[in-house]
Amino acid sequence: MEDDPIVGNVSQSTCGPPGQLCFDANFECGNLGRVDVVSNNEYDLFIRPDTCNPKYRRVIFNILNFSKLRTLFDTGNAAPVYRVASQENWCRIPVKNIYYYSSKAHGDRFILSFIHVFPTTEKVYFAYCIPYSYSKLQDFLLSIERKNFSYFKRTPLTNTVQRRRVELLTITNFNNLRDQQRIVFITARVHPGETPSSFVMHGFIDFLVSNDPRAEALRDTYVFKIVPMLNPDGVYLGNYRCSLMGFDLNRQWQDPSSWGTPTIFATKNLLVQYNNNPHIEIVMHIDLHAHSNRTNFFLYGNLPSSKDSKQCEQQLIIPYILAEITDDYSLLATQFNTDAEKAGTSRRAMGALLDVNTHCYTLEVSFFSYKPKDDVAAKSVPYLAENCKLGLTKSSIIVIPYLQMNYLARMWPFPSYSIARSSMATEWWT
Repeated sequence: MEDDPIVGNVSQSTCGPPGQLCFDANFECGNLGRVDVVSNNEYDLFIRPDTCNPKYRRVIFNILNFSKLRTLFDTGNAAPVYRVASQENWCRIPVKNIYYYSSKAHGDRFILSFIHVFPTTEKVYFAYCIPYSYSKLQDFLLSIERKNFSYFKRTPLTNTVQRRRVELLTITNFNNLRDQQRIVFITARVHPGETPSSFVMHGFIDFLVSNDPRAEALRDTYVFKIVPMLNPDGVYLGNYRCSLMGFDLNRQWQDPSSWGTPTIFATKNLLVQYNNNPHIEIVMHIDLHAHSNRTNFFLYGNLPSSKDSKQCEQQLIIPYILAEITDDYSLLATQFNTDAEKAGTSRRAMGALLDVNTHCYTLEVSFFSYKPKDDVAAKSVPYLAENCKLGLTKSSIIVIPYLQMNYLARMWPFPSYSIARSSMATEWWT
């Protein structure tokens, strides 16, 4: 089944006459629905809509069907990526070769155009962002499983509509399972096009199973429950936002169904089961995403349900310390809200359902770049795969539970942010 072609994608069988490029998107995560030849040196490309939901679209090249008026392309902070077939690394197209504009010749639609020189006839892959496929995740988890770590367990949580396995990882010193369990529950890739979230998750898992003393301390303190890919069908099909059946899964958390949204149904039931167990404390739930209109990484949180000063401080101190000890965290983009539009998201639905002391966050990382120290005038630094796997991992989702373990749980009233930051930085980075 995993080698089946993706219905609606352009394949090499549609190649034009000699002298024209051949286009092929008929593979896992591929998404290209139509190619119009303008000339031998210019092509109009149309993204294939998400399965069962034509609303959500994204693409590459002379891209004619962008759905967003506001993107980072028009501010010079974003660039698509490409990879020559014989090479492993993806590169960003130079910003000077990218144009984002409204074209009267195309019905005032917004178009992303970019120039690429083909020095040879070798195949070149283009993408909105660096791909992270379902197969890549499976290979990664299998490589860890073969190491037979005593603190790593991989089990199936459920199956998708197309019968793909949804993984549940448990990482902990398993002595923690005997007494009161303190769980950190982390999910990612509910939106299939948001590949940076998978790179952050990849780096997090890789670090957490390492022999680094900080990782050992985290395993000794917490039980990490991880669902690394919530939407495998959408990922495999090359959708941008939706599942196979056209659902935005991050609007289904209030009332998921076992038949239409089985991954959300199973994950929510597991969280509720943990929440109702008197021997389990869910310390925090973090859902990883990627953002197309902002630089840097940042948190969305819920407004505390009470005016309890300790609870408010615990929510606020994490973003402030992240901003102090990292180059790429954005306090400007951080928000705590209860807007109705996000009521069906993981953060909002689980925040209302779980214990009042459980911290529920959405962690967003830019698809493209960051401004050092949140300086809007600074030159953007591109995010590539290794940025997300290494830098972001150590500075974000690792630090958050580490803060909880070393500071939030034992320090009240809190010292000033500068004192807490100085203590944290010394302990974490040395």
